[in-house]
Amino acid sequence: MTQVILRPHKEESLLRQHPWVFSGAIARIALDPDYPYDAPREGDLVQVRSSRGDILGVGHWQVGSIAVRILLFGVEALPADFWAATIATAYRVRESLGLVRPDNDTYRLIHGEGDFLPGLIVDVYADTAVVQAHSVGMHYARHEVAQAILSAVPAVRNVYYKSDDTLPFKAEIAGDKTGWLLRNSDYSENADYSDYWSTENGLQFRIDWLRGQKTGFFVDQRENRALVERYARGKDVLNMFCYTGGFSLYALRGGARTVDSVDVSQKAIDLVNVNVARNFPKAGNHTAVASDAFDYLTRQKEEGRTYDLIILDPPAFAKHRDAVRNALRGYQHINAKAIQQIRPGGILFTFSCSQAVDKEAFRLAVFSAAASVGRRVRILHQLHQPQDHPINIYHPEGEYLKGLVLYVE
Repeated sequence: MTQVILRPHKEESLLRQHPWVFSGAIARIALDPDYPYDAPREGDLVQVRSSRGDILGVGHWQVGSIAVRILLFGVEALPADFWAATIATAYRVRESLGLVRPDNDTYRLIHGEGDFLPGLIVDVYADTAVVQAHSVGMHYARHEVAQAILSAVPAVRNVYYKSDDTLPFKAEIAGDKTGWLLRNSDYSENADYSDYWSTENGLQFRIDWLRGQKTGFFVDQRENRALVERYARGKDVLNMFCYTGGFSLYALRGGARTVDSVDVSQKAIDLVNVNVARNFPKAGNHTAVASDAFDYLTRQKEEGRTYDLIILDPPAFAKHRDAVRNALRGYQHINAKAIQQIRPGGILFTFSCSQAVDKEAFRLAVFSAAASVGRRVRILHQLHQPQDHPINIYHPEGEYLKGLVLYVE
């Protein structure tokens, strides 16, 4: 196996079990004599050693500032049962958290570094697991991952691979980036899975892992959706950036007087209506609108329409650190427009899923928004990602979802 030798004292973060090796920490590369190339290829398994030759661990080699993502510390090679054992442990954690139940078959099974598998995401929807690779190494391990999922999770009978949009776009990658890894006989190769449903806390959602965003659904807002349900009774609710209507369904079940769902995508709005009809076939208090969020809020202000409860769950405004300043302006702008539309004594649920924006910066942007429109607010809750999106204590960068629940005077 190729050896990656670090510069003196650069092993300290690895001894604290941080799973990334940065390119600047590398002194040299020692290739195996039988290795047929003159440099490591992206996705290779490599050994990482200190400047003194001490073994530090094994990980995937990649091109970029993060050169190695460690899979296992203190070993010269991965054990034969590595994938099976690691994924089985992740499943047992979800079981112990009470997430695997008859009324809940939707959860995240693998959350990258948080489950000690950097570069790998796996979401479970009833009998199907959807796998996303964020590194070339995980792409090449996809078949081992699929077999390990099938062995570890009793309910899963199918594994679908969806990594077109997540793998490094400059990498030379062999093999399909999307398609079935494993499927049972009920699922044909080219079937349209437009009637595939999974259950979250007793509510049913149509999951389109073929064409939908991410793996088909945003599992990370499950607990926060349940909190909206607690606040919704008797309220006029606005769910901005609604996607497939997760927050809307919880608000309806919570007894909201009216619910308006808004998303710029007409396909998302169509799916919201399907989900509402499935769960609340007689509901006459839900409206879904395809519209730009800023335009919609401007129209509501002009028409004098206000709400008791507004949810803002936008897509990531900053996907890298260079975009943080513009992202904060965006958060301030959208929150200011929303706060203007909240009735006195109303509630705002507001979120950022931008990993590059930290909690303090996001909170400052929201409070600047409140100050700009002259409203006083109180923090009722500070929200974050749920327990099936764990944060590796040695890798705090894994914390990405942040939210506030505000009482607006």
